[in-house]
Amino acid sequence: MIRIADLYAGIGGIRLGFEQAFGKENVDCVFTSEIDKHSVTTYSANFGEENIYGDIRKISASEIPDHDILLAGFPCQSFSVAGLKKGFNDERGQAFFEIERILKAKKPKAFLLENVPNLKSINNGEIFQFMLRRLEEIGYKINYEILSGKDFGVPQNRRRLYIVGYLDHSKTFEFPKPLGIKTHVSDVIEKDVDASYSLSDHRWNHIQERMKCGSTGWCSYKIFDENAPYTTTLVARYLSHPEKIMLKHPTGNPRRLTERECARLQGFPDTFIIDRVPKTQIYKQFGNSVCVPVIKAIAKQIKDTFFTKEFR
Repeated sequence: MIRIADLYAGIGGIRLGFEQAFGKENVDCVFTSEIDKHSVTTYSANFGEENIYGDIRKISASEIPDHDILLAGFPCQSFSVAGLKKGFNDERGQAFFEIERILKAKKPKAFLLENVPNLKSINNGEIFQFMLRRLEEIGYKINYEILSGKDFGVPQNRRRLYIVGYLDHSKTFEFPKPLGIKTHVSDVIEKDVDASYSLSDHRWNHIQERMKCGSTGWCSYKIFDENAPYTTTLVARYLSHPEKIMLKHPTGNPRRLTERECARLQGFPDTFIIDRVPKTQIYKQFGNSVCVPVIKAIAKQIKDTFFTKEFR
């Protein structure tokens, strides 16, 4: 049995990937922290209500049980291209220090952190190098890599930075290689989608006008058909900004993705419960979540590298 702690858990995408890689029966999530009440609702519907806590800043390390692996998809808005790139000057950027605090106190065998690729380059890379030094000072050997969902079986070009740390320096961790699975947008499309998902004439005209780029022509909106290999990145504001991923309609205006299509685009199984919160929150939750198959592939590498004795 592997004990995990799930920080900044969202709806549990990272936990789900580890359960898939290790086997659900072999994973004991001893601690979960998530501050957003709607995310907690979805998380609880799928994983149960046990061991779920709120704001990690209000929880002392002594209250957190010992665990083997720490997981954290910590807030990325302060590091993202779409955000203001304030880094540590943004309150959300302070999340790293909470992770550091817990790693220092609990010393799990390994950890996995997830964030946006821009974290590597903001402030000429100084913030990222600062983070790496702090993690190494605790005693962890660090590996990091940028991976995309489209290389792991989901039709979405979602590039994210993954950081793996481990205490056993005698081991060498390697990130998973692309699986070489051909994907198509049709893999996630639902049948008989209600007409309400199609953009109204007013909305479609507004998008086209707003996205004009003067003499350079049209830009910034994307329409995909079912034969496209993958979409662009799903964002948290997708419901109010569907122009980045619109599906071609054979006769009418393009349409936005359904809630379930967003879940599939992130690699969540259709058994994952999504309808316990308002529609606006469903879209936000999947835009903020992770590509589960990528997490599963990383988790399998962690399992095979550091936990061979437990799973012989």
